[in-house]
Amino acid sequence: TMDASKELQVLHVDFLKQENAISHHTKEFHTSSPVFRRGQVFHLRLALNQPLQSYHELKLQFSTGLNPSIIRHTLVELDPRKPSDHHNWQASLRNESGKEVTVAVTSTPNAIVGRYQLHVKTGSHILKSEENILYLLFNPWCKEDTVFLPDEEERKEYILNDTGGHYVGVAGSIKYRPWNFGQFEKNILDCCISLLSETSLKPTDRRDPVLVCRAMCALMSVEKGKGVLLGNWSGDYKGGTAPYRWTGSTQILQQYHNTKQAVCFGQCWVFAGVLTTVLRALGVPARSVTAFNSAHDTEKNLTVDMYVNEKGEKLSNRSYDSVWNFHVWTDAWMKRPDLPKGYDGWQVVDGTPQERSQGVFRCGPSPLAAIHKGDIFVVYDTRFVFSEVNGDRLIWLVKTVNGQEELHLISMETSSIGKNISTKAVGQERRRDITYEYKYPEGSSEERQVMDHAFLLLSSEREHRRPVKENFLHVSVKSEDVLLGKPVNFTVIIKRKTAALQNVNISGSFELQLYTGKRVAKLCTLKKTSQIQGQVSEVNLTLDSKTYINSLAILDDEPVIKGFFLVEIVESKEIMASEVFLSFQYPEFSIELPNTGRVGQLLVCNCIFKNTLAIPLTDVKFSLESLGIASPQISDHGTVQPGETIEYKMKCTPVKTGPKKFIIKFSSKQVKEINAQKIVLITK
Repeated sequence: TMDASKELQVLHVDFLKQENAISHHTKEFHTSSPVFRRGQVFHLRLALNQPLQSYHELKLQFSTGLNPSIIRHTLVELDPRKPSDHHNWQASLRNESGKEVTVAVTSTPNAIVGRYQLHVKTGSHILKSEENILYLLFNPWCKEDTVFLPDEEERKEYILNDTGGHYVGVAGSIKYRPWNFGQFEKNILDCCISLLSETSLKPTDRRDPVLVCRAMCALMSVEKGKGVLLGNWSGDYKGGTAPYRWTGSTQILQQYHNTKQAVCFGQCWVFAGVLTTVLRALGVPARSVTAFNSAHDTEKNLTVDMYVNEKGEKLSNRSYDSVWNFHVWTDAWMKRPDLPKGYDGWQVVDGTPQERSQGVFRCGPSPLAAIHKGDIFVVYDTRFVFSEVNGDRLIWLVKTVNGQEELHLISMETSSIGKNISTKAVGQERRRDITYEYKYPEGSSEERQVMDHAFLLLSSEREHRRPVKENFLHVSVKSEDVLLGKPVNFTVIIKRKTAALQNVNISGSFELQLYTGKRVAKLCTLKKTSQIQGQVSEVNLTLDSKTYINSLAILDDEPVIKGFFLVEIVESKEIMASEVFLSFQYPEFSIELPNTGRVGQLLVCNCIFKNTLAIPLTDVKFSLESLGIASPQISDHGTVQPGETIEYKMKCTPVKTGPKKFIIKFSSKQVKEINAQKIVLITK
């Protein structure tokens, strides 16, 4: 028998730091474990009790998941002195000097993603240490990886950019809401890796970005005690944070990581922001996307039906179909080897809990190529996403004649759903319109062919044709965004086949609603009779600010005014309908922040706000957040009277170097949020 003291032993293992060019920015992650991307080389330095001899046994074991085994592909065993077959991980000796050896290890481009434990086996001795943990991520820099993204500028945006934003508001007036993704911040990657183990995925499923994205999507909202966020669209956010108050994913994921309890509360852009963070952290290229006038077609028939009474009031008990002013989801980039050719590239994944997919709240990945072609049965959930951005909108008038209800189709809109689909431009702070990636131009013959193809797949006909009118051609409504507290002007534009003099009755019904279309308060009904002449005529109506101003404080959400108009030609009794949405403009506020700062030195942000509105603002707050500082700052300012100016200095101390975006927010009961942002270069 050999003397045990002569047996080779590994005393400890070091993972060597790598250059950014090789590691593809994995050293930016703020984690205790080393991070590598699959398909790339990394180096280990082994400290031995004696120089390595040819007769010594030396094996590296990388294991993941419970009960790892070579058969289940959850254990990889490598001998750095023997070549392994090219389908497997590779290991080779790089350097031997005395009692130290360096080993180069390359994982396969389809390796299981997640947390690995390293054991080093030398004869009967196995070095097991809790310290020898590593994280393995997807690799968009590697041609053989299914998430490979060829363009370096796109990789910078969709993997490495830790700030960005979401587009919100209404189609006619798009607003930008800044967001810190923060995928490199403390505990964020740890949280994402532990989320992987909370999924029902088998370890080998974690090779596949399609299955990983689908599983992460399901974990965005809480169900059966698992999940990051609790959704809430009620307008009442006691016991949590109102969704519009979040400015980034970091706080949410850190809180979830520490408490393992769902964080309160999320709405669509919060779910999308967190999912984009999780995917970027795991190495899947991801972008947050907004579709305006996004349909929720609950009847799966590619039409959104709206029913109104003769006053123009919506009868919500008739249909659960709804149109959201905007909806935010995430696009993730990957190949789809599980599908026939032609569906690689961007895929929709939506973390907002709307519909169950195979029994669980989740949606996607659904290929943009399938949505574009109307291939609604391509997995996953393409039919649902297709109907969010396509579809005909039908408006039905419910009349009571001799005690019987009669349904009259008064308007059919074929181009109102899925407008201005938007994402942040690559490398720039501006909106990029990507509607064309989702569908053909509205009204084009290709677009109608795609709709017909989708109806054919549903094995249903387009039941309804546009109602034929004797006089009308078209009715639309225009309104400008208005400064809060000012009257709102609406212009009804009527196009007719005739230029003859006719009388029209116009009835406008106004309500305050949430972005999901949910009514919060009925404001008023305005009526007007006008004589019109000429083929195109305009009629103006004005909504007094008194009708809406007192309703604003009842909801803890960004308000939208909806105007629904019924237009009737008196002589022919013909009726058409149209609606318009508007959001409010707010006074600007200015910030003064230096262009540069230093780690550990006080940085002062001067916030100046003048209340130019005719109403006092209550519960006024300023908040400041940045990935460059340790924790967000919030300050309370009570009530600000009309005409009053407040000035406040917010102080913070940067803890990280680099160009850091600072997001400053003003909020109050009446004005929900005004954002300002600035990039400050922080140096040592």
